[in-house]
Amino acid sequence: MLTLPEPDAALASRFTTDGYLPLPGLLSASLLAGLRAELQRLTALAVRRDFTMACMNNSPRHLTVVGGHAIAQHSALIPALYQDPGLIAFLARLTGLEVTALHEPVERHVLNVLHQPGDTHGAHTDDYPLALVLFLHAPADEGDGGLLEYTPHISVLDGLGAGSALRAHHRSGDAYLLRSDTTAHRVTPLRRAGLRRAVLNMAYTTPGRQHPVTDSAALLYG
Repeated sequence: MLTLPEPDAALASRFTTDGYLPLPGLLSASLLAGLRAELQRLTALAVRRDFTMACMNNSPRHLTVVGGHAIAQHSALIPALYQDPGLIAFLARLTGLEVTALHEPVERHVLNVLHQPGDTHGAHTDDYPLALVLFLHAPADEGDGGLLEYTPHISVLDGLGAGSALRAHHRSGDAYLLRSDTTAHRVTPLRRAGLRRAVLNMAYTTPGRQHPVTDSAALLYG
């Protein structure tokens, strides 16, 4: 299902240094097709979010989401993928952390869809240390927006959108791993009509970090 690379020292070092690791072609063609079918099937449960997070430097949210609680109730494929022992073992070897699943489903696995001009998932850090983001659809041209923008080892959100931030373009079937609690990040706005960026975001934590620091997840995904 997943084309996992060997978690060698070079990959581990890059993740530690950058707080980010691209995983191109992580999704097999069959898994990508299956996840796209799940997205289509779950669209009826999606909720549109358009607001600004005042607690995060007035960071905008313009996107459509299927929250983790809805996924847990109505999908078999996504929870099975999330709990895959081989995937969790890979993340543990790569990061050196005792990786475990989240107990509560709200942020465990979330489908985020940007599909209107200006759609964006604004600057933030996450409550939990690891985010594995799988691309079901993505703009082919990086000039169309929908890019990951991040600042390694910096949780200050003001740097995003500035020259010091790094940007990464991904294609459908790709994935990336982010040290999401200590790496400020956002998704840059879509620049024109007809574009679609749909990702499955799967969050993982460590023992003793099962409770969110903020209630922002309930606002976005609840």
